[in-house]
Amino acid sequence: MKQLFIPAALALLLAACSSTPDKDQAGGAPVETRGGPGVATVTAQGVDSRNLPAVLTDPKSILSKRSVYFDYDNYEVKAEYKDLVAAHGKFLAENRQFKMLIQGNTDERGSREYNLALGQKRADAVKNMLALLGAREDQLEAVSLGEEKPKNEGHHESAWGENRRADMLYNGEF
Repeated sequence: MKQLFIPAALALLLAACSSTPDKDQAGGAPVETRGGPGVATVTAQGVDSRNLPAVLTDPKSILSKRSVYFDYDNYEVKAEYKDLVAAHGKFLAENRQFKMLIQGNTDERGSREYNLALGQKRADAVKNMLALLGAREDQLEAVSLGEEKPKNEGHHESAWGENRRADMLYNGEF
């Protein structure tokens, strides 16, 4: 009889300690919004729904391009992307309220560990170039996504070429 009483008492005690959320709290945890104060200070140029100035989203502007592509097994910024990175570096130097997240990506070839390391080297290469061009270190963050966020799901060279990249995102986009 004692063998049945103890588990039953413990179950009753645990059930009594549980709680049900209030209706007001049932929606889950609060969501953090990013994009600190001063983000909309460039409003004279117009802003989009993410509080980005139009110059960053206008397809005619070089600043609307946000990806730097790399050769296979390489993390050197190619000459064809240096003007793009320079334009973003200049923008960040002139607009200190903006922050940028650089996400390094790889194709699916290689181990997970190798791809995470290569993605980090790609993100760091872009970050270092931006810093040399005037962006402050506290405006920049470089992370690796490895092969986890492909732009193209294909399993061929042209798809892999699209996935070997570093994406530059401004606050409001991440």
